[in-house]
Amino acid sequence: MTKRWMVRPHDRFFVREISETFRVSPLVAKVLANREVTHSHQLESFFDTRMNTLRPPEQLPGVTQAVEVIGNAICDRKRIAIYGDYDCDGMTSTAILLKCLKRLGCDATYFVPNRLDDGYGLNSQRITELKAKKVELIITVDCGIASVDEAETARRLGIDLVITDHHLPGEVLPNATAIVHPALPGHDYPFTGLCGAGVAFKLAWALCKHQTQSEKLPEHLRDMLFSALALAAIGTVADVVPLVDENRVLVHHGLKRLVEHGGMGLNCLMQHCKLNGKAELSAEDIGFGLGPRLNASGRLGQAQLGVELLICEQPERAEQLAAYIDNLNKSRDSLERTIIRDANKMLQTDFDPQVEPALVLGNPQWHQGVIGIVAGRLAEKHNRPTVILRTDPISGEPALGSARSASGLNLYNALHACRDHLVTFGGHAAAAGLRIKHENIDRFREDFCDYVREHITLEQQTPELAIDAEVALCELSSDAVRQLESLAPFGNGNPRPVLCASDVAIVGEPQKMGTEGRHLALRIEQESIQLRAVAFGAGERIGELNPNQRVDLAFKPVINDFRGMNRVELQLIDFRAAKLTARSPQ
Repeated sequence: MTKRWMVRPHDRFFVREISETFRVSPLVAKVLANREVTHSHQLESFFDTRMNTLRPPEQLPGVTQAVEVIGNAICDRKRIAIYGDYDCDGMTSTAILLKCLKRLGCDATYFVPNRLDDGYGLNSQRITELKAKKVELIITVDCGIASVDEAETARRLGIDLVITDHHLPGEVLPNATAIVHPALPGHDYPFTGLCGAGVAFKLAWALCKHQTQSEKLPEHLRDMLFSALALAAIGTVADVVPLVDENRVLVHHGLKRLVEHGGMGLNCLMQHCKLNGKAELSAEDIGFGLGPRLNASGRLGQAQLGVELLICEQPERAEQLAAYIDNLNKSRDSLERTIIRDANKMLQTDFDPQVEPALVLGNPQWHQGVIGIVAGRLAEKHNRPTVILRTDPISGEPALGSARSASGLNLYNALHACRDHLVTFGGHAAAAGLRIKHENIDRFREDFCDYVREHITLEQQTPELAIDAEVALCELSSDAVRQLESLAPFGNGNPRPVLCASDVAIVGEPQKMGTEGRHLALRIEQESIQLRAVAFGAGERIGELNPNQRVDLAFKPVINDFRGMNRVELQLIDFRAAKLTARSPQ
């Protein structure tokens, strides 16, 4: 889909001041200005990632009460169960608290729901089963803030319930023994962007201090917290929370601890991701390597194996788990590609994304654990709000759907407007889940498209590509790109810088690469400077490129250190026939 390239303007005064004050290149200064990091205190905070910039864990709302409850349970030798979630954030959160409780000498177990059977969040039947196993305290991680009825089940059964979560609280809070949440009503914690693993790390840290009655922890607890920090980095990146404030500090230090303190299971999984041998990992290594593999185990109903991998210290079992989870990810990838192929056929014959304001597609063969990924892929590709349904008309059960937003649409409001067609729905502005009777799908599609048509303009339906700066290829030295790397960790809230170059020549034949030719590789040249460029997922666009053609490129510059080469390479975001200038939106 054609994108509007928008090169962000820069205030020369701010750029010069940032460059001189912090001794960074003008290119880095431009990127910082785009991040609205322009004042001295913002710049100091951005570059200061010391651990002591993390707020004391006791300041997190609910931590003090939760620590008292959990500490008493440990003292009274009560059996404690951690109730997690089936995504990467939930798995890492579960592993963090499990490691902490066991290191503190606690009789602890864990439960993570099966995505396909149990669904998200606390489940009253599972709480009853935990009661039968003599559990006296349940600690939720990455879930529970909306579990009002389930909290009453726990109270009725005589089980203490400590909820730790980061999702938006509802109008009514669960009647739990304690609730730990960065945005807990009635509190004013200055950073509400922690994920479940970040909350779990803070609670584990506070527990260690409480149990030892000391700020200075013994070595065995420090080592455990280093491991927990590595897990918190994985959960933070994988859950796509903003990498700013405390999250930036957690990920910065967690990445440094991953190789040494990640544990046997993670080290084995790193080998399957081809990350072994790296002294330090990047946020992208999590986002494209470790995170998808752990999430795949949850999507395919095997989240408990993901947690087992994270806590496993037996070499043979760790390798078995890592190999199995890697294969699950390959299965997930295959399922995803099959669904996308089916969906593309529908788009060619029935639902033209150039005409339709939104996409609603369904098929009885589509795996419910993967439809959310596909909805996100199609929404991003076509810039259309997308609903993907796993239909099952023979069974009579409602179709199960996942929805993803685009063009700035508030997805929750859109579904609420169409609620008469739905059995259930829930979520937020960017992502949601729903159930719908099969006979209502066509009417839902019509009303959903009508709503989008009324709330999203044609201009909004043309995606905008924000570009930090225009450069010449000669500016992209290894030193310059390494300076850009100093702005890492990159992710949501602090994306890797996107640059553009104009009037670049293609050298030789562009080539497809990867499984089924999904990616594109080419060499480019400008003023005698040649670089390699790769466009992931753009293999289908190879027909748009020819040898000696002159193009404009939008890209992310990276250092490719494969086999010790350490050379600058461009990750293409978009390309087009050369214009006179890339500074004017097209």
